[in-house]
Amino acid sequence: MIKSNPYHILFFLIFACQSYSQELKLFTIADFDLKGKVKKCTVSTDYGKEVFEFNEEGYLLKSITAYNEEDKDITTYRYNNGFLVEKRLESYKNNVLDKATSIANFYEIDTTKSKIIREQIISYDKEFLEQQEYIFGEEDRLFKIITSHENAIDETIIEYAIYKDEITKTFFINDVIDKSIRTSNQTAKSKEIQKTILIKEFLDGEPNKAIEKRFNKNDRLVYEEHFYTDKSKEGFVSKEIHFFEYDDGILKKETIKQGNAVSNKEFIFQFDDSEEKNWVKKIITPDNKYTTRNIEYYPNLTVEE
Repeated sequence: MIKSNPYHILFFLIFACQSYSQELKLFTIADFDLKGKVKKCTVSTDYGKEVFEFNEEGYLLKSITAYNEEDKDITTYRYNNGFLVEKRLESYKNNVLDKATSIANFYEIDTTKSKIIREQIISYDKEFLEQQEYIFGEEDRLFKIITSHENAIDETIIEYAIYKDEITKTFFINDVIDKSIRTSNQTAKSKEIQKTILIKEFLDGEPNKAIEKRFNKNDRLVYEEHFYTDKSKEGFVSKEIHFFEYDDGILKKETIKQGNAVSNKEFIFQFDDSEEKNWVKKIITPDNKYTTRNIEYYPNLTVEE
């Protein structure tokens, strides 16, 4: 789906069906809980650091996972006239590029008849890994994915079912159900819960696991329930429930319920002095785990008349 913005950038989510393919999505600062004209965000972790670089429109240009000074993974995104045309994942070990584990994804768009996006996945060893064709139909909805490997071709069909304020997308891989996503908008039914998303995953056509998420009117996640399958009960059984509480839009508390056991996590944030007030330190108690972020912004340029 083409989302309206200054660059008409493609912004859609595809559940790919093979190991090399990943969810095709353009990431923005919002995916990293950031606001404003962020140029670079460096996150300190217990295994090293994560670095994210963005363009002035807020789209991700580069991400770096650095395990130490010599070992790192670098993903870069390249656009042409606002469309993603190339994504590269480069893996470095001892500061040397590992061609065996580095891959490049190339994209092209064909709109001569219906819209088709083709993705070529090639290793740095010049080995062809996979090709995907994403085929769109009416209302710019993705309805088919054709995956070509060296020895096989797989076909994913996406079916849509719409009923009032509810839409269900069901994915079939080679005629076998793989996943379903049901999104319900409940504006008229509830003042607090505005949207519910239920995702069911299947294994060899049989129910495997599920997750239900509920969002409030500010699109904040307030409820999350995980399910597993129990053959003796012939259906999904609740495994654990998460409740999220907010204070002025800031996550304050998470309550986790597993059977009769209940545990709590509390969140403490420190914010920078920018106009956007992005957080730069997050502390989770009672574990006393913390995450720190260093954020760089694009300068705010004003033009005098």
